[in-house]
Amino acid sequence: MRLINRRAGPVSRVTLAALPFVLVGLAYASASAARLAENPQDRVLPSPATLLETAIRLMTEEDRRSGEILFWGDTLSSLTLLFSGVGIAAVIGLCVGLAIGLVPLVRTSLQGFVAVLSMIPPLAVLPILFISLGVGDASKIALIAIGITPFLIRDLAARTMELPQEQLVKAQTLGASTLSIALSVALPQIMPRLLSALRLSLGPAWLFLIAAEAVASDSGLGYRIFLVRRFLAMDVILTYVAWITFLAFAIDWLLAQASRRLYPWAEVRT
Repeated sequence: MRLINRRAGPVSRVTLAALPFVLVGLAYASASAARLAENPQDRVLPSPATLLETAIRLMTEEDRRSGEILFWGDTLSSLTLLFSGVGIAAVIGLCVGLAIGLVPLVRTSLQGFVAVLSMIPPLAVLPILFISLGVGDASKIALIAIGITPFLIRDLAARTMELPQEQLVKAQTLGASTLSIALSVALPQIMPRLLSALRLSLGPAWLFLIAAEAVASDSGLGYRIFLVRRFLAMDVILTYVAWITFLAFAIDWLLAQASRRLYPWAEVRT
């Protein structure tokens, strides 16, 4: 049987999925052991045991000044900003994407404009946002929204334009208005694409969030990482990076599950 036609069984799936993580873990443990054997005080690659101890301490110990567990406060702060920015981007992307995909006049007016906006590096406008909106949460939410909205608009507009013209013609024949066609014909068919686009946008959204928190903030996961870097606290930094990775994966998994449950007809089985 050709390799291209082979499929993994249940056990093979688990094994193959876990293999890259195991290899990365072994590589890190080996590199850490080698550095610590050469210099027991080395802080660049703390041992796995040290990382575990640090994670437990960060998740359970209260801050002496505030009496709060900073780890969970940072998590809540970052997730609030992330969900706010992504939510705003999703609403704008859905509405404008539908309009561009369905209405030729809107397409002629906005398609080129959105294409140009998508070329602007979002981090380049961060100083502008800080000057105009201040260094509070509004500028960070705006950066996330500005960073991923053009991608969502272009992706959803392209999907809308791919809808069979026969459906639109039939809806018009039955007397449906433009708004009715958008809500009853186009919207249900592009919602799975919205969830898929949001999954692809999570990586850039996290990047913009961490960058904004690192520049100007007093809480958040990105703020904490850049705060402790001056002390070379790699155990704290790696713990936060691992936690951010877990949160991103969990959100992506939840979106994938929502898509499978709400729109099973749109899923491609492998």
